[in-house]
Order: sequence, then C-alpha cells, then structure tokens
Amino acid sequence: MPTSIQAVGPTQKTAQQMNRSGAEQAQAAAGQAAAAPGRDALKQQQNAAIVEASLAVSLEAGNQPLTLVLRSAIDRINELLAPELGPNAIENAAEQDFTPEATAERIVSLSTGFFDAYRRQHPELDDAAALGGFMDTIRRGFEQGFRDAEKILDGLGVLGGDIADGINRTYALVQQGYADFEAAMSQSGTATRS
Repeated sequence: MPTSIQAVGPTQKTAQQMNRSGAEQAQAAAGQAAAAPGRDALKQQQNAAIVEASLAVSLEAGNQPLTLVLRSAIDRINELLAPELGPNAIENAAEQDFTPEATAERIVSLSTGFFDAYRRQHPELDDAAALGGFMDTIRRGFEQGFRDAEKILDGLGVLGGDIADGINRTYALVQQGYADFEAAMSQSGTATRS
C-alpha cells in the first residue's frame, strides 16, 4: 500500500511519485497545471514545488551521516597509506591526469598487465591462441565498460561536445594501444609461457 504525503492544498503525492526523476516531476506538475484552471493550477504548482524542495532538503540531511562515513574512511586510509605513498594519497590519486591520452594509457597498461597471469591459467593454449584469447577478453571488457560509461553520460545529458570528443579519443587510443601490445607480443616472441 503506497504511503501518501499530504501537500498543502488539493495535491497528494505518493512515495512512488516522489521517487520519480526531476524531469518526470516537472512534466507531471506541468500536466497538472494544464489540466486545472487558473488559480487551482497555480496552487498545484506551488504545492509541487514545496514538496520537491522539502524532499531535496530531507535527502541532503539524510546524506550527512554518509558524508561523515566517507570522510572518516578517507582519513583512515590516508593515514595507513602515508608511510608508502605520502600524505593525502587518496586525494592525490583523485587529482590524476584524466586527459584521453593518460586515461587510455592507464586502461591499456592495467589491462594488458594481466597477460602473464592469463597465460599461466591457460597452459593448454599455444602462444598465439593464448594471446588471441587474452586480447579478446580484455577488448570485450573494455567495450562493455565503454558502452556502460556512454549510457551513463548520455543519461545525464552530458554526452556531447568536448566530453564526447574526449571519450571518443580515449576509445581510439585504447584500441591502438591494444593493437600495439598485440603486435609487440606476437613479433617479440614474449608470448611464451612464463
């Protein structure tokens, strides 16, 4: 049974309605306003705005304990990492270079760094088959991750302009990095068993 929140005036909103995205709420309020004549429409719009503002304030207040947990965790992790990585290791890591070139380099180096482990897990494969299977695996993983990131950015309405150019450049650089790795491993004979 849905719970109801009584707003000032004739508008009632269920918990399910309140969970809708901001765009859906705005469309619903606009639809209600169009259906009601003059003064009632204005009152309904005001009520919807009050409910939305109250919900936003409640959510912000509700997230403060999580902010405390996050801050506390980061402080403790920084304390433990300080002897090896220096002070504020988490914040310093967050300040990494996120250019397409740097991002692609991290993706390529981290993913191709698992080749030796893959090779050891598949001793039944010859060198070419092991390299091919490994490259197929990391390419599939990258493709899926890339598509997921695109969907998220598109859903946020920010996939365009410089952002789209940047992720497309990153994509091309990762593909080139994978091709270079595969060619180097094939030509140098380093695809041999470890």
